[in-house]
Amino acid sequence: MPAATSDTSKITDYDAATAFLGEWGPFQRRVVFLLCLSFIPNGLTALSVVFLADTPDHRCALPAHLNLSAAWRNNSIPLEEDANRDGALVPSKCSRYKVENLLNYSEREGCLDGWEFDHSVYTSTIVSEWDLVCDQSWKKPLTTSLFFGGILAGSFVSGQLSDRFGRKMVMFGTIGLQVVTTLIQIFSSSWIMFVVLYFLLAVEQISNYVVAFVLGAEILGPQVRTFFSTAGVCLFFAVGYTLLPLFAFFVRDWRMLQVGFMLAGSVCLPLFWFIPESPRWLLSQGRVEEAEVIIRNAAKMNRIESPPVIFTFVVPAFSQNEGRTGETRVHNICDLLRSPNIRWLSVTLWLVWLV
Repeated sequence: MPAATSDTSKITDYDAATAFLGEWGPFQRRVVFLLCLSFIPNGLTALSVVFLADTPDHRCALPAHLNLSAAWRNNSIPLEEDANRDGALVPSKCSRYKVENLLNYSEREGCLDGWEFDHSVYTSTIVSEWDLVCDQSWKKPLTTSLFFGGILAGSFVSGQLSDRFGRKMVMFGTIGLQVVTTLIQIFSSSWIMFVVLYFLLAVEQISNYVVAFVLGAEILGPQVRTFFSTAGVCLFFAVGYTLLPLFAFFVRDWRMLQVGFMLAGSVCLPLFWFIPESPRWLLSQGRVEEAEVIIRNAAKMNRIESPPVIFTFVVPAFSQNEGRTGETRVHNICDLLRSPNIRWLSVTLWLVWLV
């Protein structure tokens, strides 16, 4: 999460100074709805690996020149016990009878000519695309691990970036990067290229999620903030979750499924012109006039008259030393453990996420 950029008294003063806006006017409703919309593509792609990397039924391919009948081809695969089916005998997925000894079914060999995949469920997945089965099957769980490694990395860097460049810029910058990364990923020519892009996509996705969450929490009032950060975020993220199997049902090719994800992300880009920057962040950067413009526009939308001066209390941000007020202190993730109260909240939240 982004490092804090203002002290407790400033936050309290901000809520008091903007209380005249009310809690649930047209401005707040628009911010809540549009920010929540941006969570749908995140939910849509969060577990996309379930369908992108699913393993279709498969068996060893036989050389085309043998010209065997379907019955002979079926009998060329030895039967093995399947632990997932209570020991039932199923065709082997990783071996076949040696071609030269096929008539007496005496010896086995690996899938020297590749694999035949069942296309009744999927037209294509990354598993069937790059033969991620048998001795290459370790690449499938590694794909998932690298994706969530990107989630971890993005969780650390997103806060620092949004503190430096602003909530809105980082949010829509990462949405744009997701669209571009997904577009490139569609044309992946190897598994390595795919997983590198998948890692980057995870960094961008969680950055978008976290920064949008913080942006909403900083713009909205205390009561609506609670609704947005619980029911709003979770419900719209769940909408994306439920749309994922629907997408995968109608689109059975992994590349075309990625096209759908890219288009879903593209729909969110025009929201840039309707979602404002965080006034709290602007105040922390000393950009008081810009913050006041946003609040006055919000008041106009809510049909409320704003006071002549809104942020009279604004003072310079934390200084390095108490006696020197001109030096702005740069905050980082270590501040989450610096004071007892914040340390307790941080540890509690980390445990909740882990559980």
